[in-house]
Amino acid sequence: MAMPVMVNAAANSPVTNNEGEGFTFLFQGDSITDGNRSRDQDWNHVLGDSYVHLIASRLWYDHPSKGFHFFNRGVSGNKITDMAQRWQADTIAIKPNLVTILIGVNDVQSALGGNASATAIAFENDYRALLTQTKEQIPDVEFVICEPFILPVGKVKDNWDKFQQEMIGRQEVAKIIATEFNAVFLPLQHIFNDALERAPAEYWIWDGIHPMPAGHEMIAREWIKQVGRKFRFIRS
Repeated sequence: MAMPVMVNAAANSPVTNNEGEGFTFLFQGDSITDGNRSRDQDWNHVLGDSYVHLIASRLWYDHPSKGFHFFNRGVSGNKITDMAQRWQADTIAIKPNLVTILIGVNDVQSALGGNASATAIAFENDYRALLTQTKEQIPDVEFVICEPFILPVGKVKDNWDKFQQEMIGRQEVAKIIATEFNAVFLPLQHIFNDALERAPAEYWIWDGIHPMPAGHEMIAREWIKQVGRKFRFIRS
């Protein structure tokens, strides 16, 4: 695995407000976060094509003097247990200030595929263990917990009741974990549901799971809005 890529966006620029200076943002999750990112130092692709790239682009542009660092460590296909296996190298070793996590849809698909161990209770226990481990090793770390989401498109629509039943359990876990760890919570199912008043589901999520470009933009805007309430230095 390539070493983490870090960049100081303006190492020699004058800093007028040192709040958040050198802040490290890490994004973790599955394919929605991964965004087909490269595993090298090619800056055309290293952040992928997901909401991560949109957030980093906006904040780097708005705050060149801050020297922000951004890491995308999403891995396509990951469940909570897969993420746990790489957590030390892909999270702890980076020593982030803020970790954003979007996980759960592959856990839902695993449960629907007959994996009896892929329960909402197990998901909650594994989630809590990851964040507890992180706090023990990086006491000042903060978290953004993203609510996993789906819309009725494709195979998700064909099995909508079952997908919803399993997803609701993971969504409740995300809310519980966010409260327990005093994290920023992103209510992504809610914002995707509201978006249906503007355009059909296929406009936002092409297969019921993976966002279209407009869907990624919506996630990025919600992230900046919600995270900006707690970390005011990212506001424009």
